[in-house]
Amino acid sequence: MTARKTARAAESRAWQRMLSGRRLDLLDPSPLDIEIADIAHGLARVARWNGQTTGAHIFSVAQHTLLVETVLRHEMPRVDTRMRLAALLHDAPEYVIGDMISPFKAVLDGHYKAVEKRLLGAIHIRFGLPPDLPEEITQAIKAADRGAAYLEATELAGFSESEARRLFGKDPGLSDNIRRDYLTPWTAARAEKQFLERFGAVFA
Repeated sequence: MTARKTARAAESRAWQRMLSGRRLDLLDPSPLDIEIADIAHGLARVARWNGQTTGAHIFSVAQHTLLVETVLRHEMPRVDTRMRLAALLHDAPEYVIGDMISPFKAVLDGHYKAVEKRLLGAIHIRFGLPPDLPEEITQAIKAADRGAAYLEATELAGFSESEARRLFGKDPGLSDNIRRDYLTPWTAARAEKQFLERFGAVFA
C-alpha cells in the first residue's frame, strides 16, 4: 500500500479516543478498549430528549439508566444482579454515539441500530454478559425503559399524561421520594459518581 493510501485509510477509520487513552473503533469495537470510567463520564454528559427538558442541568443518559434500573427493581424486587447490570448498561453505547431520539433513528433505518448493537455486544462481553441477552431479559429491560420514559416525558419533557401513556405505557408507580430524586436533573459530576457507585454494587 502506498503512503497516500495508508494515510487515507487512517483518516477514514471510525475510532474515538477516550479520556482513559483507549481508542475505540466504532465499526469493529473490541471489549479490551472499553472502560467503565469512559462510559460513566460520557453518559453523564449526554442529554436525554435532545436537551428539551426542564431544570438547571441536562437530564443525562447516566441518570436515565439509573432510573431504568430502579424501575426494574421496583417491578421485579428479586431481580438478580446480572439483570440489574444489563439494565444499567442498556444505553451504554451512547457514550460514543450519543442519544438519538427515536424519530431520527427511524429515518436512519437499520444503520444506527447495527452500530449500536455491535457496541453493546462488546460492552456486554467486557463486563461478563452475553453479547445478546435472553429475550425475556431484553423485554423486562425494555418495559422498565418505557416506564422511565413515561416519568421523564411527563415530569421533565412537557408531555401530557395521556400522550405519554399512548407512547410509553403506564406510570411505573415509584414512591414520591424516589421520583423526586431521580427526576431532578443532577450535575454531570453527580450523575457520573452515582453511575459508578451503582455499577460497583452490581458488577462483581
